[in-house]
Amino acid sequence: MDILITGTGKGLGGALAAWYLERGHTVYGINRSKNEVLEKYTSFHFLLQDLSKFDEMKRTVPGFIEKPDGFDLVVLNAGVLSDIKDLRDTGLDEIKQVMDINVWSNKILIDLLFNDRRQIKQVAAISSGASVYGNRGWNAYSLSKATLNMLIKLYSEEHGDTHFCAIAPGLIDTAMQDYIYSLPDDKKFPSVQRLKKTKASGNMPSPEEAAGILAGALETALNEESGSYLDVREM
Repeated sequence: MDILITGTGKGLGGALAAWYLERGHTVYGINRSKNEVLEKYTSFHFLLQDLSKFDEMKRTVPGFIEKPDGFDLVVLNAGVLSDIKDLRDTGLDEIKQVMDINVWSNKILIDLLFNDRRQIKQVAAISSGASVYGNRGWNAYSLSKATLNMLIKLYSEEHGDTHFCAIAPGLIDTAMQDYIYSLPDDKKFPSVQRLKKTKASGNMPSPEEAAGILAGALETALNEESGSYLDVREM
């Protein structure tokens, strides 16, 4: 398979790329930093690109994706977490920065992928339970992931030959969880306390474990209605 994954620098994106590469697939990665682990694979192709720089994306991405006739799978994984704090304390500039990466960079990439009518079997955007739970403190992140879910739903209506889904991968022990674990205890953010307890318990899957689970879920997702929001914990 030819697979495109964004956010391959580390965490879930890097682990997912490695999972597919180990199984003989060709992976095209886009990220603002390199992943030395992935560079040892001859079937890994990489574009160094900051996805918040939209004009650059429009110049660099078309040439990068030109070689394959199409993609069997596109995983829109790149994303950032906003500071955990109340929405009233979050400025519009902060929300915009998160939305640019978590939503609008994906719109640009999807449009570029479909510009030349290439064949794409499946597009999966990495969402989050935060897109539906509305837990206090997640502000811009929750807003961005909820918008991402709808972005995927709308594109599924426009591209009927491609299967789209927004999929929440569940808890993963990544740098995002390290940040959450470092936060001081605050009773007004109960979801943060739950995550800290889970991480401390050692029951939070590693990126490598989560990659295998997600890869299986992406295959199963093809049996669901295109445009759906899915959660691997319910599949």
